[in-house]
Amino acid sequence: MSTDGLPDRPGNPAATDAPRGRRAWLREHSELGVCVLLLALGTLVLTDALTMDVEIAQRGPIGPKTVPIVVGAGLLVVALLLAVDVLRGGRGEAEGGEDIDLSEPADWRTVLLLAGVFLATAVLIEPVGFPVAGALLFWGAAYALGSRHLDRDPLIAAGLSVVTYEVFNNLLGVPLPGGPLMGVL
Repeated sequence: MSTDGLPDRPGNPAATDAPRGRRAWLREHSELGVCVLLLALGTLVLTDALTMDVEIAQRGPIGPKTVPIVVGAGLLVVALLLAVDVLRGGRGEAEGGEDIDLSEPADWRTVLLLAGVFLATAVLIEPVGFPVAGALLFWGAAYALGSRHLDRDPLIAAGLSVVTYEVFNNLLGVPLPGGPLMGVL
């Protein structure tokens, strides 16, 4: 006998609906996965911010912990609000628009190129410094996203990287690794 009092028969929908019902509920509430991701990311950011060892001189009332704490708290609030909305029946609209073809597969080449560029930047930032790693990041991201101006893009990336380094290092007081260019810049 099933839970609804009907005999367990192949024709009885209640006999096979329990696992399918759970999967269907999870499929309908798949946005909860985004909530879990945001919750984990917010917890990680807050934990890292609160355990940060601040050795640099603080300029003004706002220190280097302020922005990560605000971002981490914001991630937690967004995760909570999204979870409440999803559990109340809210659903995201399917993408639509005149320039979007939903039948096309995802562009995994671009995603993998960008992931590789970010990973390479994370690995190279200490040994070669931010100006070089940042230039590779900016040029690699432009290339992955479709720019093929091989004469212009590396120059723009190098300039943008050096300006970013100077702004963070000298104007904001946030030290970035200079690498071999430390004495030059």
